[in-house]
Amino acid sequence: MINPRTLAAGALLAGLTAVLALTIRKDGYFTDPTGLTWWYAACWALFAAAALAVRKAPVRHAVVLIVAGSVAVAATGLLAPPRTSTDSYRYAWDGRVQAAGISPYDHAPADPALAGLRDGWLFPTGTGCTGPDRAPVPGPAGEAHCTRINRPQVHTIYPPVAEGYFLLVHELSPDGVRHKALQTGGALLSLATTAALLLVLRRRGDPRRAAYWAWCPLVPIEAVNNAHADVLGALLAVVGLAVLVRRRRIAGGALLGAAIVTKLLPAVVLPGALSGVRRVRDAAAVLLPAAAVVALSYLPYVLASDSSVLGFLGGYMEEEGYDDPSASNRFALLRLVLPDGLVPGAAVLVLLAVTVHVMWRGDPDGPWNGALLVTGTAFLLLTPGYSWYALLLVALVALDGRWEWLAVAVAGAAKYVGVYMGVKPDGLGTTVYAVAAIVALAGCVLRRGQVRQPRSATSGLGSLIGRS
Repeated sequence: MINPRTLAAGALLAGLTAVLALTIRKDGYFTDPTGLTWWYAACWALFAAAALAVRKAPVRHAVVLIVAGSVAVAATGLLAPPRTSTDSYRYAWDGRVQAAGISPYDHAPADPALAGLRDGWLFPTGTGCTGPDRAPVPGPAGEAHCTRINRPQVHTIYPPVAEGYFLLVHELSPDGVRHKALQTGGALLSLATTAALLLVLRRRGDPRRAAYWAWCPLVPIEAVNNAHADVLGALLAVVGLAVLVRRRRIAGGALLGAAIVTKLLPAVVLPGALSGVRRVRDAAAVLLPAAAVVALSYLPYVLASDSSVLGFLGGYMEEEGYDDPSASNRFALLRLVLPDGLVPGAAVLVLLAVTVHVMWRGDPDGPWNGALLVTGTAFLLLTPGYSWYALLLVALVALDGRWEWLAVAVAGAAKYVGVYMGVKPDGLGTTVYAVAAIVALAGCVLRRGQVRQPRSATSGLGSLIGRS
C-alpha cells in the first residue's frame, strides 16, 4: 500500500504540473498581465503545498517523486515559445555568429556587416514585424525589417562560458529547431541540477529538499521556456560548492570561476565558499583557480575580438539604474529609510558586513548556508526586476533548506510579470520585496529560536539549517 503522504505529494505535484502547463501556454505578458499574475500565483501556491507534502513522505518515495516531478515540471517549459523574455534569441544569434567564425563581441545584431547571417526567424520582415517584442533594424527599402533580439543596436553582454554554451547548442542543433534547441538545453541543465542536488543532499542533509529546485515554478518558466543561461551558472555553483565540501578547493574554485563567467551573479557565492577559512593559503586555493578560469575563459575572445569583451555590460548597469538609486526601483528597501545619495554606499557596507560574518563565522561543511545568506541579502539590497536572476537563489535554498528565502524569488517574479499591469512599478517592486524581507527575517528569527531550545526538542536537521 502506498503511503498516504506520498499520495498527497503526488496529487499536488500532478496539479502543479497541469497548472504550469496552462500557465506557460498562456500568452498574456503584454495582453493580460493581471490574468497571468494569477496563474503565477496558483503555480507558486501549488508548489508550496507540494514541497511541504513531499517533506513528510518517506525519503525513498520522495526521491522517486522528485525525479519524476523534475522531468514533468521541466517538460512544461517546452510547450510554447518563450513567453516573457526574448533573451534566448540573442543566445541563438551569438551561437550562429560564433559558428561563422566571428567574435560575438565585435558586432551588434543590427550591424549590416552580419546581414548575411540573418533569417526569417530571428529577423522577420513585413507583417512579421508586428508585436511588442519586435525591434526595428536597418534593411532594404520597401518593407519593414525587425528582429526578435532585444537591444539589437548594442553588443552582447554575456561572458565567455555562456558564449561557449550558445555555440555548443548551435552546433548540436538540427536545422530549423529554432527556440526548441535552447529550451531543450535549459531542460537538461535543470534536470542535471536536480541530480546534483540529490547527490549532495543524500550525504549532507535531506534529499527531499531537492524539491525546492526540481518543482519550483521559476525553473520551467525561466530555465526552460525562456531558456535563460542562469541555469548553467546555478548548476556550476551547486557542483562547485559540493566539491569544496570534500576539501577539493582547487577544483571547487575552478567550478565557481566557471559559474561566474557564465552570468557574473554567481560571484556572490564566493563568501560562502570561504566560510570558516582562516588561512590565506586556504583562501588562495579557492580564489586563484576561480580567477584563473575567469582569465583563461576570456583570453580566446580577447585575442579574437576587435571590440571590448565586456560588451554592453557598462551600459546595462546604467540602463538598469544601478548607478542611480531613483531609477528602475533599485535599492527599493534602503530608499525607504535613507536618502538616495547614501543608498549605494549603505548597500555596499551592509553586503560587506554580511560577507565578513559569513567568512568568519560560516560553516565550512555547509558553505551553501553562507552563500544563501549573502545571495539573499544582495537581492534584498538591489531589488532586481528580472525574475530569472533568482534561479541561483532557488538552487541554494534547495542545498541549505531555508525555504523562507524563496519569498525573494516570488518577489522578483511578481515584480517582473506585473510591470504591465497598470500599477505603479516602484510601488509594486517595493511592496513585494518588503514582504519578502519580512518573510526571510521571520524565518531567521524562528530558526534561531529553535536552535536555542534543548536538543531533545530540536531535530538535528533543524539545528543544521538554522545556522547563519
